Amino acid sequence: MGGGTLASIIPLILMFVIFYFLLIRPQQKKQKKVQQMQSELQKGDKIITIGGLHGTVHALDEGTLVVEGQDGTKLTYDRSSVREVVNKD
Repeated sequence: MGGGTLASIIPLILMFVIFYFLLIRPQQKKQKKVQQMQSELQKGDKIITIGGLHGTVHALDEGTLVVEGQDGTKLTYDRSSVREVVNKD
């Protein structure tokens, strides 16, 4: 009985290990990279938000930033809304 149970559990464990290395671990690495990018934002960085706004970082606070749009408008966003830094000045 014990051997049959072990033989039926091994494929489940193997599937979990494969699932971890193919899906969970790469997602964690990507999330860590995005968080690092958002924490390293500086005034003057050209960014794109999750919503697609292209602008320049005008001011920074602990959890928020003020983005100056191309038309000169200034909007306040959470740091987590920044999708990518286009280039640094």
